[in-house]
Amino acid sequence: MVKIDNFNIKKLLRSIKRKKRTWFDDDFEDYKRQMGNDETFSIGKLYPILTDKHDQGGVMSGHYFHQDLYVARLIHEANPVKHVDIGSRTDGFVAHVASFRDIELLDIRDIKSNVKNIHFRKADLMELPKDMIDYCDSISSLHAIEHFGLGRYNDPVDYWGYLKAIDNITQILQSGGCFYFSVPIGPQRVEFNAHRVFSVTYLTTILSKNFDITSFSYVNDNGDFFENISLNDTNVNSNFGCHYGCGIFTLLKR
Repeated sequence: MVKIDNFNIKKLLRSIKRKKRTWFDDDFEDYKRQMGNDETFSIGKLYPILTDKHDQGGVMSGHYFHQDLYVARLIHEANPVKHVDIGSRTDGFVAHVASFRDIELLDIRDIKSNVKNIHFRKADLMELPKDMIDYCDSISSLHAIEHFGLGRYNDPVDYWGYLKAIDNITQILQSGGCFYFSVPIGPQRVEFNAHRVFSVTYLTTILSKNFDITSFSYVNDNGDFFENISLNDTNVNSNFGCHYGCGIFTLLKR
């Protein structure tokens, strides 16, 4: 007789015993019963999706959802002559804007897709393209500048990368033009190499050099949106109660 070391008959029986019946099994059996002998759709491999059954129909919260929808609405209302975007999310904000108008997109990474109303140009905004001075009357950069100079997107590591980007955007924008800008807000820090988080005090200081702040909105740590909120000292000093929120500025270039 062959001896099998460490053999455990109970463990073997447990491993081959049928697992407890689930709602997926019940649904599948019900589907096959209704199918009967019909062959309109043959049954392929099983592809269980087990997390959607009790989820909500969609999630309408968070930084990107609110900022993308909100700023796209502002641009629709403003109807600028030329709108340029710097590094914002293509499958959110850029897509929203492209649904109703042309938008020119600049990013340090390649984009191979060709989509109606979206005109792509590869550029590193820490280096100002010389042909873009006083280029447009409307510009946006949503949840992007916090990354500049951290190397995450194959950009050169540059401690002052975010300031260079803001200075270059200022030069691209014509006087009287509008800059739509968002970054994470909270106690000021860098979480390398993901992003920087900016205090609202620091943001208002650096932005006020060349811009008038015409409105401020934010998304809090719970993903809830607050539109057109006062930048009073209490709110600013507390970063609106955010540890990792999203501050959204509408800025007018002087």
